[in-house]
Amino acid sequence: MKKIVIGSDHAGYEYKDHLIKFVLYQDCELIDKGTYSEDSVDYPDFVHPVVKAVINQEADMGILICGTGNGVAMTANKYKEIRAGLCWNTNIAKLVRQHNDANILCIPARFVGKRMATMMVHAFLNTEFDGGRHKRRIDKMCAC
Repeated sequence: MKKIVIGSDHAGYEYKDHLIKFVLYQDCELIDKGTYSEDSVDYPDFVHPVVKAVINQEADMGILICGTGNGVAMTANKYKEIRAGLCWNTNIAKLVRQHNDANILCIPARFVGKRMATMMVHAFLNTEFDGGRHKRRIDKMCAC
């Protein structure tokens, strides 16, 4: 059973609530790191706990949601162990898994519908890393 950790800011709260139901329906274990309402919050406060859960292997993968997806992706990618992919369709969600071994999916709630977000989560959770030449490239990513 896959363990998934999820977090969002206020702009992503409604999507997070929707996606939690979908992830649980996929027979995954889920950890919710907030936010828990649509009250304005600072997205990094919710990114760091999601990232730490992935790094500490409390979860296999993460999902982060904010208005553009950029803020959560930029914050998550500050950690050398994280490969957070900003996605806006299912093809990209598959490719960030296949080619980049992404361990966190970032969703732009203001730019994709809930149906697309759900399809991206499905693609992300059910796509494996291809390895091979892609592993060699990933090994060259971290400049820290």
